[in-house]
Amino acid sequence: MATAEKPVLARYRDRMDKAIAALKEEFSSLRTGRASAGLLDQVMVDAYGSTVPLSQVAGVSAPDARSLTVSVWDRGVVVSVEKAIRNAGLGFNPVVEGQNLRVPIPPLTEERRKDLAKLAGKYAEQQKVAVRNVRRDANDDIKKAEKDGVITPDHQKRMGDEVQKFTDEAVKRIDEALKTKEQEIMQV
Repeated sequence: MATAEKPVLARYRDRMDKAIAALKEEFSSLRTGRASAGLLDQVMVDAYGSTVPLSQVAGVSAPDARSLTVSVWDRGVVVSVEKAIRNAGLGFNPVVEGQNLRVPIPPLTEERRKDLAKLAGKYAEQQKVAVRNVRRDANDDIKKAEKDGVITPDHQKRMGDEVQKFTDEAVKRIDEALKTKEQEIMQV
């Protein structure tokens, strides 16, 4: 029989922090009024007989607020990169200049801004669910440890309160990140 051990709360807090970091990464790929190299992070390119992320075949930079520059490393995949950016559903129309692509960032319409804000809300809700799942796992482990006699009922209550505090903190940080991103998106 395996021996039960005392739950380590820091492990659950780390998992919640990772959910928040994942949300910020998802937000970086959402388009705002400014050009950002992260806008093309989700673009997948058909190259060398398979589908690879754009970052594996080219470098992306933002020379100014209204355009991106994609420097393709292999001349043979320039057309594939152009096609991938055009078909990514981002509304970009790249211009080929030799082995580089210039990607002008068109201004966002009001309707597109609202759609992006809605998408940001969806991303935030997914991460809130992830945080709540971590809380559930922590509470299950705490209850199991109490049942197995590793911790006292008083200690179980304190640990449960601590986990709830972590959860509330994480949800608050997610809400703040969402509010900031929505303001960024809706800014004209």
